Amino acid sequence: MIYLDNCAATKTCDEAAKAALEAMTLDFANPSSLHSFGLEIEKKIDRARENVARLVNANKEDIYFNSGGTEANNIALHGLIQKNKRKGKEIITSSIEHASILDQLKHYKNLDYKVIFLPVDEFGHVKIEELEKAINTNTILVSLMHVNNEIGTINDLEKICRIVKNKDKDILIHGDGVQAVGKIPVDLKRLDLDTYSFSSHKIYGPKGAGALYKKRGLILEPLVIGGGQEKNLRSGTENVPGILGFGEAARIYREKFDERYVHARDLKKYLIEKVSENIKDFKINSPDDSSPYILSLSFKNIRAEVLLHYLEGDEIYISTASACSSNGSHKSETLKAIGLDDNLAEGTIRICSSKDISFEDLDIFIVKLKKYIDEIRNIMVGD
Repeated sequence: MIYLDNCAATKTCDEAAKAALEAMTLDFANPSSLHSFGLEIEKKIDRARENVARLVNANKEDIYFNSGGTEANNIALHGLIQKNKRKGKEIITSSIEHASILDQLKHYKNLDYKVIFLPVDEFGHVKIEELEKAINTNTILVSLMHVNNEIGTINDLEKICRIVKNKDKDILIHGDGVQAVGKIPVDLKRLDLDTYSFSSHKIYGPKGAGALYKKRGLILEPLVIGGGQEKNLRSGTENVPGILGFGEAARIYREKFDERYVHARDLKKYLIEKVSENIKDFKINSPDDSSPYILSLSFKNIRAEVLLHYLEGDEIYISTASACSSNGSHKSETLKAIGLDDNLAEGTIRICSSKDISFEDLDIFIVKLKKYIDEIRNIMVGD
């Protein structure tokens, strides 16, 4: 099997899987219990929180566990909007955000909030000059992703935060870091963000666990009210297996970040070279300075979904869009926003590497990719 859909989910690493299994079979006490068994589990969650915080250079007290990026984004947006609603009713985001951001903001549009969708350039970068123009006295929130989940574009959040806060320090800022954490350097002590979201299953941790960074002193209204867990921000008995697995994955990722980054960078460069040598009529959508883990390619005169199914017959797995939107029938908002024509958009695939992918894997992939693209083109346009 050659798994190239690592933006959707990574294979849980052995250390994280072991921690999760031990949490289910040995460390099964409720961390809210007052007995020593429960207190010991609470201490292990605290160590996991420390490991997660270190990965993004944050204080552990500012990290709140939840079920993943979608929930973290929902907690952040809902809480920030409610926190700042007396200031105004205008929200700024981009046209290519994740569905967990865009769908929630559509809900707020129905509540008479004005949502401004910033345009992006041909590579998916938010147009900074448009951001500056959009900010006014009614702006309460700016929400932008750090790394785009379809084409890997990296937004300069440090610069964006500086511009926003210089314009109006009372505007709150949320960063969606789901495709950034572990993939590019993230230093939350440098970024003047109010909240920042990320997930376990993007960094070789188990699914069903994620984290929200919240700036110290910022009080947000929770989505779930109940037992007071996570300092009342996310009530409900903690997903101990997910959290402890997440903590182990974060610990190892921090130790091996440079090694994995270089490996992903070299794989991406090699893949681009091989595609260029073997296949005609294609376009690279990912900019040169994009995440080393994401490569978006568009091939003329093919159907990406057909190509995906051809490849899976050889146990090679890619995607045509982000996993959270690829099940739908609508076209990618990201590809439309960067101005990709319909023919290329229909032939767009996303390749996401991992620590487990080798150059030999890519050689096999290229052979099969060329074979099936040629077959599909012959069917669609003839010899």
